[in-house]
Amino acid sequence: MLLAALPEGAKADATLALRPSTFVHVATTDRRFLSYNLEMAELVGARFWAPYRDDGSMPAERFAARKPLDLKHAKRLRLLAHALGPAYVRVSGTWANNVWFADSGGAAPPGFSGVLTRGQWANLAAFARASDARIVTSFAAGKGTRDAAGAWQPKVARSLLRFSRKIGADIAAIEPINEANFGEEAGLPVGYGPERFAADISAMRELVAREAPGIRIVGPSATGDVPNFLNDRGPYKITSEALLSAEPRARFDIYSYHLYSAASKRCAGSHAATVDVATSPRWLAVADKVHAVNIGLRDRFAPGSPIWLTEIGQAACGGDPWAATFADVFRFTDNAGRLARAGASAIFHNTLAASDYALIDGTTGEPRPNFWAALLWKRLMGERVLDTGSREGELPTYAHCLRGTNGGVAIVAINLKRDSTQSLALAGRVVGYTLDAETFASPTVRLNQKTLRLSGDKLPSLKGIDLRPERIELPPASVTFLALPNASNANCRI
Repeated sequence: MLLAALPEGAKADATLALRPSTFVHVATTDRRFLSYNLEMAELVGARFWAPYRDDGSMPAERFAARKPLDLKHAKRLRLLAHALGPAYVRVSGTWANNVWFADSGGAAPPGFSGVLTRGQWANLAAFARASDARIVTSFAAGKGTRDAAGAWQPKVARSLLRFSRKIGADIAAIEPINEANFGEEAGLPVGYGPERFAADISAMRELVAREAPGIRIVGPSATGDVPNFLNDRGPYKITSEALLSAEPRARFDIYSYHLYSAASKRCAGSHAATVDVATSPRWLAVADKVHAVNIGLRDRFAPGSPIWLTEIGQAACGGDPWAATFADVFRFTDNAGRLARAGASAIFHNTLAASDYALIDGTTGEPRPNFWAALLWKRLMGERVLDTGSREGELPTYAHCLRGTNGGVAIVAINLKRDSTQSLALAGRVVGYTLDAETFASPTVRLNQKTLRLSGDKLPSLKGIDLRPERIELPPASVTFLALPNASNANCRI
């Protein structure tokens, strides 16, 4: 079991004083900043990452068959997704590269590995409307979509766009090909490279301009350009720079990339990141390193465009067992804070309800710890990003304008020390929301010492408590959201 008891008798460190009225406005996010993925493999029913055993050990196989997700009757999932709105719901993943779009199910034609039915897509559109979410998706681009010369043909993609228009599906953006930098490992034709990618994006862009003008094109949707936390090998198959440099240049309205700080033990085995790194500043700082590289690429190839991280999670290959526990709340919250501060417009957590890194347990429908952190973020953190002026290694703090409050400021303070209380000094009224757990790798989380659970299909009230501003105690290994409605920050005027 992944249980690590929190120590008793924690010591207190020096108090960090902050002045929220003076915080400088440094960035503005999309109003759907915190978004999520619903894998195409979930929607159509396919082999996806197999769950770990109850003791956290590896399953016999990496993948396990999944039944198609019944979004039409997913009452609790819709309720929980709506609580995370407004958001984008991205329906993509490697499976999407080879899915056939058809009237009904059955065997896929040669060159395709699965079937997406019109009924499934219509149910997704209805789910998105009910959840205050806009759809982001990708096109099939595998062997079945190619002519004899290897050129991409628009038949499947065109059918999807036309049917979407017919049913009123709200598609915000198309990320044409998922992780094209993996080449044939992503289900693309053998020998796939930058030149073919550039030609594909041009053809796909022309199709969208004809069939669905106004939908934005997102890319290159790559991962692995920067070594991850434990693996120092170079970039995967093809670099993002190579994809973007080929002629004719692939043009994108939004620059996107994927961020996983490690590979899970499904893929990395004994080299996977263990729960011991969960509060390590070095682990959290991987996001800065990867984002800096992608900002450089964005500035060269799509200057001025927003940056979306269309996949982000604890670890690639479905996440480690501790991705479903309180231990991952530190990475989840810290990544959101530091990436917003660094200029990311939107981040898409992978996934909403599939595998170990999901926000919601796909079997029980119960929210996991990261869901509650996401819910507090949605309710408190507005789109205007502020700089706290603090770069404390074991007490990172991030600030946004307080949602819906004139001049108000919201702060998230993360105590990475597992054996020490840390403290902040502020001014004015402060309402606190502290997330912690009885054990570090607990499957549940507490808000101000009360365990958060659903009551049937009803969300609990997330009430804060008034704190003494001159000394706000931050328990060991905790994440605390602070609402300052009277901060009077001029950058937060409504």
